[in-house]
Amino acid sequence: MKLLNQEINVINSSPTSQSSPRTTKNPTPFLSKTYDLVEEGEHHGGSNDDRENGNTKIVSWNAEGTGFVVWSPAEFSELMLPKYFKHNNFSSFIRQLNTYGFKKTSPKKWEFKHEKFRKGCRQMLVEITRKRSDSSVFPAFLKAANSDQAGKCSYARIEMDDKEEEENCLSLMMEENKNLRREKLQLEMQIEQFKALEIKLLDCLSQYMAADQSHQNKVRRLC
Repeated sequence: MKLLNQEINVINSSPTSQSSPRTTKNPTPFLSKTYDLVEEGEHHGGSNDDRENGNTKIVSWNAEGTGFVVWSPAEFSELMLPKYFKHNNFSSFIRQLNTYGFKKTSPKKWEFKHEKFRKGCRQMLVEITRKRSDSSVFPAFLKAANSDQAGKCSYARIEMDDKEEEENCLSLMMEENKNLRREKLQLEMQIEQFKALEIKLLDCLSQYMAADQSHQNKVRRLC
């Protein structure tokens, strides 16, 4: 009986019988830094109306908190990216977002969304994973037919993914270029309007000064 009790005590004190500590899963550095970057931008600048009108913020959450907006790509690349990453390339940042499944949701501004990237929901970042190439649907015996060929196919898929990301980035940049050209044209039209208004004001001023001079001459003659 004493021997049986000793064996029970040994079993109860063994490491396998104790509950193992849970390992906490952390989000990738890119996602954490991007979240911190947006949070920092959110607390600098004006209100939502100011963003739409005056564009006082560089980056912030959208009105619903379901995505973020880069209001000024130039300032974002110059001031924000080097602070959190080892580069200042906006295109590279967009490519990284694409690999994690972020989508650009507005044709008029640089707004990006992911269902797990939300304001106040930092704990959901661990659920965001990088996109991977789909596994082959061929039978196992065909997969193992030629490992070298499989490696070449895998490399080709990676090249295709990179090319697709570059094309997406290029289309985004072209779209931004069109928007900038449109804004430039609007500004040039406003400048022309201001110039015309300036000419009218100067003309009115010259007419007023001429009338005043004529009035003074008449007064002098009467005196």
